[in-house]
Amino acid sequence: MNKRVQPSPLDAFDRKILAVLQRDNMTPQRTTGDAVNLSAPAVQRRIKRMREEGVIRADVSVVAPEAVGQSITIFVEVEVISETADQIERAAKTEFAAAPEIQQCYYVTGEADFILVIVVLSMADYEALTRRLFFGNNNVKRFRTFVAMDRVEVGLGVPLE
Repeated sequence: MNKRVQPSPLDAFDRKILAVLQRDNMTPQRTTGDAVNLSAPAVQRRIKRMREEGVIRADVSVVAPEAVGQSITIFVEVEVISETADQIERAAKTEFAAAPEIQQCYYVTGEADFILVIVVLSMADYEALTRRLFFGNNNVKRFRTFVAMDRVEVGLGVPLE
């Protein structure tokens, strides 16, 4: 993860560059420059600044879960017993963030305290994960599982307009 500093305000060029990168971050800077009416060096400087400031958090490849045998996507609502800051940090956020099966983890308002997005190879793998993360955690009051039947829309793109 990049070192975070206070980001500079994003202008229209920055937003256009981000739109290109969100579609394909392997787009050559010359192509990006043509698309946003800037030179390749100007695009490079702006991308470097946005990485340094943490606006661009990572450059990753999105892997199709089914291509690597992780074909089951599960959403889980988790309710905890104690919501003290220490319990939330130590017994939930830290443990959930360390589990490689958890793609996304959100601390939320409402009946549930956390919403998790999990990918696994099989339901047996999910059962083992529940034993480790939920049944083995004294602060988990209950959890509710939703198995995805189809991946209709998946992405992390942020609307820029």
